[in-house]
Amino acid sequence: MLTQDDVARMPLDKRLDRLARTADTLVATVTGESDVVLGRRPDVKNWAPKEVLCHLRDTEEFFGVRFAMIAAMDEPRFLPVDVDRWAEERQYLRNDAAEVIRAFRRRREESLTYLRGLAPEGWQRGGVHPTRGRMTVSDFVVLMVWHDDNHLEQIRRGLKGEA
Repeated sequence: MLTQDDVARMPLDKRLDRLARTADTLVATVTGESDVVLGRRPDVKNWAPKEVLCHLRDTEEFFGVRFAMIAAMDEPRFLPVDVDRWAEERQYLRNDAAEVIRAFRRRREESLTYLRGLAPEGWQRGGVHPTRGRMTVSDFVVLMVWHDDNHLEQIRRGLKGEA
């Protein structure tokens, strides 16, 4: 799997292409899997594939919020996120995986539309992440590609019952 440094060295168009492929990769990865398999946690600590899908959907929405904040404000400070709380309160295991992927796809397309429309100086605008410090839009795209790859691998392992 690529590291964030590996992703940062990729040309921007390649990073955006990777982001554009994620929804199709998710579909290909989970097609034919039963709801039981998608909802099975590999152990008490790790999420089920369906929960990972929901996490991707919700973090995509959150990336969009952060992009909007960066566009509207100078150096906004981002609030931390409790992803385990999201999983519990949003009842990830009760979600329909196909609908989750459709929602992820819509949100990702919105992100890509925004990103592809940025002027060169827009890529260096940023804000302050609660644990990572200052991050530019470009930094967020690196994080998104790495995040996608990391969670796609987690889904593949989870489908096999592996943590």
